[in-house]
Amino acid sequence: MATRRSKRTRPDYARLATEAPHPKSAELESLPAEELVALLVGEERRAQQAAWAARKEIARAAERVAAALRAGGRLFYVGAGTSGRLGALDAAELPPTFGSSREQVIAVVAGGPRALQRSIEGAEDRPQQAAQRLGRLGLDSGDVVCAIAASGVTPFARAALEFARTRGAATLFVTCAPDVAPDAADIVIAAPVGPEVLAGSTRLKGGSATKMILNALSTTTMVALGKVYRGRMVDVVATNDKLRDRARRIVCELCRVDERSARSLLKRAGGKVKLAIAMHALGLPAAETAERLAAAGDDLHRLFEGANERRRAGATGATRKRRRR
Repeated sequence: MATRRSKRTRPDYARLATEAPHPKSAELESLPAEELVALLVGEERRAQQAAWAARKEIARAAERVAAALRAGGRLFYVGAGTSGRLGALDAAELPPTFGSSREQVIAVVAGGPRALQRSIEGAEDRPQQAAQRLGRLGLDSGDVVCAIAASGVTPFARAALEFARTRGAATLFVTCAPDVAPDAADIVIAAPVGPEVLAGSTRLKGGSATKMILNALSTTTMVALGKVYRGRMVDVVATNDKLRDRARRIVCELCRVDERSARSLLKRAGGKVKLAIAMHALGLPAAETAERLAAAGDDLHRLFEGANERRRAGATGATRKRRRR
């Protein structure tokens, strides 16, 4: 049976920056609704400023994650409460937006799937469960663990980092704490937002800063993996009317064709936007285009650069033949 942690090993929660009272909220409950809303919304600027200040660390983390995914590794978001749910939200949104595999980015939330719909706050104090779940998922040295903890001290999240080190996995730590040690992870992304208007409620500014960081991290990663072309989500999975319309518009815009032609291209491409664009540009059938696209790392920029090089080489060869004649 696991022993209870000694009080001496517990953080001094009262000293955490995320628990501090806000200087403008001493009379919070007496404020008129409009003033309260103005205070809450106004404070959100601090979340953006904090995320902006961490932009270099976010970029480094995205490069690390992209390299891992490109090599067949996985990204694990690990957290409890709001932090865990934000990680789960980001992981859930990537497959339909970027066509990524659900096995590439995985959320491990304290309390399990039930914690996504209802609060299971005690789960964050069960660090051994983080290691157990990552172990069952086969975490290895090719993976990346991104622990998320606004306070910087959540046992579940910190245990995930410790376990990741034992497996040789890369580690990232997203936090709103200003004083997390630089060696807490390979890359620490700290976005200190200051005291919350409602003291301790990191679902406010802390949650906003975390969401911005995860948005930037995952989107930059997917761009690096070739899932974006000219600002469009060319690997979108068109599973509803809105997304099917978006897919058609992307093909229309990038191929400069009318809607009827776009529909035809998408039909021949099996609904895959990227393949349809490549087929139109290369003038080749789906199967051959898919082979060339795969050889280019599923990246349209690389595919078209290679095609242009072949054309230039062909033109140079033809010129040489004419000269010899």
